[in-house]
Amino acid sequence: MPVTSTPYDPPSDPLVLLHVDDDLLIVDKPAGLLSVPGKGEHLADCLQARLEAAYPGALLVHRLDRDTSGVMVFARNPRAQRIIGLQFERRHIRKSYVARVAGRVAEDRGQIDLPLIVDWPNRPLQKVDFETGKPALTDWRVMRRGEDETRMRLLPKTGRSHQLRVHMLNLGHPILGDPFYAEGAALAYPRMMLHSEELRLRHPDGGAEVRFHAKPPF
Repeated sequence: MPVTSTPYDPPSDPLVLLHVDDDLLIVDKPAGLLSVPGKGEHLADCLQARLEAAYPGALLVHRLDRDTSGVMVFARNPRAQRIIGLQFERRHIRKSYVARVAGRVAEDRGQIDLPLIVDWPNRPLQKVDFETGKPALTDWRVMRRGEDETRMRLLPKTGRSHQLRVHMLNLGHPILGDPFYAEGAALAYPRMMLHSEELRLRHPDGGAEVRFHAKPPF
């Protein structure tokens, strides 16, 4: 049976736009807001709908989990959507996340190479599966250690669903506040402590590298 998350109560704060031009809309997505509509009228409110209301014709390029905040890029025309979509597909987009995880991570840096697939009886949860999972690769490094948690920079090389969340769980340090994968004291946080801090891509008009940054709210 599918696993249910917490009730959907999206934030009502105004959109935080980081950049707008003829091809791109860059927004700082708040935690708790769906990227795209879910199934049912109660899940219709989402970042895509809010952006389309303000910028008709805005087109989805990628997604962030509901409980993840941070930098998201939308396209303003089909050409830009196609060009940026190919960059994601070919793994040319450089992504950087900040996370607070449970426990003290012993090593300073490392790489996680664990294939992932949907845990179908418990969807939308994902799981490691070496036989049928899709390749998933994450580089990580410690930013700061506390008494019982660690602040980390996560650099995903692939874009699988729940990749950072499952990889941190398998490292033995689940992301704090994760409603699906954290347990006990690690779950008792007001939000999931995962934020998309930076995206680097080639601009659809001319191909110059552009960098977009949003400071973590935690």
